[in-house]
Amino acid sequence: MSIPPPNSDSQQHGHEVSEAHGQARVSTASAPGTGRSLAFGAGGLAVVLLLGFIIAFAVRQHHENVAKRAALATADARPVVDVAAVQPTAKSYPLELPGQTAGWYESTIFARVDGYVGSWTADIGDRVKQGQVLAKIDTPEIDQQLNAARAKAASSAAQEAVAQSNVSITKLTNERWRESPKGVVSEQEREEKQAAYEEAAAHLTAAKAQTRLDEAEVGRYVALEVFKDVTAPYDGVITARHLDVGDLVSAGSSSNNNFLYSIAQSNRIRVFVDVPQKATGDMITGLGAEVTSDQFPGRIFKGILARSAMSIDPQTRTERTEVDVANPDLTLVPGMYVQVTFQLNQRGLQEVPAAAILFRTAGLQVAVVGSSGRIDFRPVTVAKDNGDTVVLASGVNAGDKVALNLSSAISAGEIVTPVEETDNAQPVPLPPSPKGRAPTGSPPVSPNL
Repeated sequence: MSIPPPNSDSQQHGHEVSEAHGQARVSTASAPGTGRSLAFGAGGLAVVLLLGFIIAFAVRQHHENVAKRAALATADARPVVDVAAVQPTAKSYPLELPGQTAGWYESTIFARVDGYVGSWTADIGDRVKQGQVLAKIDTPEIDQQLNAARAKAASSAAQEAVAQSNVSITKLTNERWRESPKGVVSEQEREEKQAAYEEAAAHLTAAKAQTRLDEAEVGRYVALEVFKDVTAPYDGVITARHLDVGDLVSAGSSSNNNFLYSIAQSNRIRVFVDVPQKATGDMITGLGAEVTSDQFPGRIFKGILARSAMSIDPQTRTERTEVDVANPDLTLVPGMYVQVTFQLNQRGLQEVPAAAILFRTAGLQVAVVGSSGRIDFRPVTVAKDNGDTVVLASGVNAGDKVALNLSSAISAGEIVTPVEETDNAQPVPLPPSPKGRAPTGSPPVSPNL
């Protein structure tokens, strides 16, 4: 028996749904050419998948190669650091310190005699001349003592005159007896006349001494009489008055006595400045200074450093210095708070940015970058800290390149790529790296490129 082909009409007919028998059947027949189409589709899909895999593998391999090259370049690249050149400091630098003014002369005047204030003519703020009478003191007791001393001196002068007469007569008598021939007068009488003359001479000497003593007493009271007038010791300004008419005053300057006047001469002003120990070596006599005060904004008073104490106060570690300032118009007055600016000479110091200072266990250091880019750590001594910059007394030379904000991971002897701290900073060119690797300082290649 022959088997009909799969696509024969009889097979298709056998699979048809017969409505006559009242039964519904699902057809499993396929359209002509369906198998061939499926075979072609599967082959195409396989080709596409193979091509995708090949492309993906090639891209991945390319990225891996790029990453490897970037890793090699990164491993060979030298660290990039910012550098700045060491600059010599200016020949001078300003040092501003507080100061206090004082008069060229400042005196307190006390009474030299006991008595009562009879009158006064000068008050605070008055400008007075040397020798001008400021007040008068009544001294009745001294007046009487002066009169008594004068009377005593006159009596002594009279006693001296009597003694002088006695000397004259005894001298004459002695001479007569001494020249008399022997046998006319006895030797005893002659010796008595000699002794009388010598006694008279001694009395005369004592009388003269007493006269001088009494005259000196008169002179003392006369001098005290002069002090009844309180006078100005020099040209100046009265800065204080502690007396009034009728006040009882006593001679001397003890703690129980008040002074009568205070006077100051201020046409030249002394300005006292306490200089820190660190700057005392630069304070040279004759150094110029500028004095300013907030009370007179914009005005500068010129002065010079006149003298210093040449010793350090152990409490404040400062040296007292004096600046002399001309003050012809009396603008500055004693007791003012002022600012004094000195221009101090530098002594071979170097200046670097504060970012160059490294705080390490060995002490303060800076990293100097040589011409080949090699790091060299040097210990330094700080002379002055200006905030943004630091003045060094040792460790570096002018023109050296110092690294800024250097990482602690960089060690001594390591080669880096220095970049000058300028507006248009460019890496400093260095010799090409060995083995044909990426140039020093070139940025690493991102593996995502």
